[in-house]
Amino acid sequence: MTDIEQRIEDLKAEAAECRRCELCETRTNVVFGEGNPVTPLVLIGEGPGANEDATGRPFVGRAGQLLDQALRENGITRKHVYICNILKCRASITENGSVRNRPPRLSEVNACLPWLQQQLEIIQPLVILCLGGPAANVIIHKDFKMTKERGLWFATPYARYAMAALHPAYILRQDGETFQSARASLVADIVAARQKVIEAKKEPKLTLF
Repeated sequence: MTDIEQRIEDLKAEAAECRRCELCETRTNVVFGEGNPVTPLVLIGEGPGANEDATGRPFVGRAGQLLDQALRENGITRKHVYICNILKCRASITENGSVRNRPPRLSEVNACLPWLQQQLEIIQPLVILCLGGPAANVIIHKDFKMTKERGLWFATPYARYAMAALHPAYILRQDGETFQSARASLVADIVAARQKVIEAKKEPKLTLF
């Protein structure tokens, strides 16, 4: 195990005991992240859902299956990238006896953000691909507009380059040609992220933290 892998494992064990916000009372598992921590490319979503909370793994439901397909079409698997979320615990609400996802509160995001910041400090990615507007709102800039800014590159404190793609869960809510177009955009954005990694590797090395 490399030093980076060990540091990620130590941080994961620490995060598993986190009680920084009230989500610790309702979670089943902390969904820390998975993949290759010695990677130049990190994919970041908003937060775990029911399947992720149950398994402790990010993007394992239908949205995760779509993401895996889009990665495979680019010759990429989870062994090549690192996948995580802004929030490490599921934000949910119980209504009429059923549990459903809800948008995380700002206080929850702020409480959880240090875990992500430490992850990225250890991994030192060259490129971040934000999956969905909420992740881009945290990683790239506030009030991120997906319709206008999707596919554009930004400099961030967390990586030399960051870009936003449509969240797989959003894509799954589309139908017909809209679905096909949205799915194709995700595949294309992964292509762009992979190409940006190749370009960034040729540039002078910078220390981000």
